Amino acid sequence: MEITNKQIADYTESFTSEEPEIIKELVKASDDDLEFIDMLSGRQTGMLLKLLVSISGTKRILEVGTFTGYSAIMMADALPDEGKLITCEMNERYRRISEPFLARDPYRLKIKQIMGNALEIIPKLEGTFDLIFLDADKVNYPKYYRLAKEKINPGGLIVVDNVLWGGDVLSQKNRKAEAIHRMNEMIRDDDEVEQLMLPLRDGVTIVKMKE
Repeated sequence: MEITNKQIADYTESFTSEEPEIIKELVKASDDDLEFIDMLSGRQTGMLLKLLVSISGTKRILEVGTFTGYSAIMMADALPDEGKLITCEMNERYRRISEPFLARDPYRLKIKQIMGNALEIIPKLEGTFDLIFLDADKVNYPKYYRLAKEKINPGGLIVVDNVLWGGDVLSQKNRKAEAIHRMNEMIRDDDEVEQLMLPLRDGVTIVKMKE
C-alpha cells in the first residue's frame, strides 16, 4: 500500500535539510554490502530524530536496533559534548558496516554499541534515558514498549519507527503487523502518555511521558 503519494514524498524530502557527508558515505557503504537498505531511517525520519533530540535537550539516548548506524549518527549529532547514546544490535554483519563510522570523532565519544538481544540488554542497563528510539524486530514491539517505559525519564520521549508497516497494520495478516498493531493500541490506551502518530515514510509515533 502506498502510504504517501510518491510525488508529495519526494517534494517534502527535497525541502528537508540534507544529510551530512558521513551519512552519505554510510548509505553508500550499506548499499554496497547489503542487498536491501530499506531499513535505513532515511532523510526525513533522521532529521525528525535529530530535531527531537535538539529541541528536547536530550542528553541520554537508548536506541533499540542500530542497523548500520544511520539514526544513531543523526541523533548523536544533536547531543551535547557530554551526551551519550547506547545502541543495541544483534546482527554482526550490520555491526561490521556501522563500526568504522561509529569509531570516528566525535561519535566514538558519544555512542556505545552493545551487541546482543535487546530484550536481555535493556533490563540490565543502568540509569534512565531522555529519549528512546525503537526500530528493531517488529514481533517484539509490545515488549520493547513495556521495557522502554521502565527506562524513560518523566517527560521523556519514546519514538517508534515503522508503526504502519506498509499499511499492513490495517489487516494484521502477518505476525509483524499484528504485533505492531497491538503496540499501537497499547500506546493509544496508555493514560500515562501523550502520543502523535505521523504517516511519515512507514509511520512514526512520538510518545511523551507525562510528568
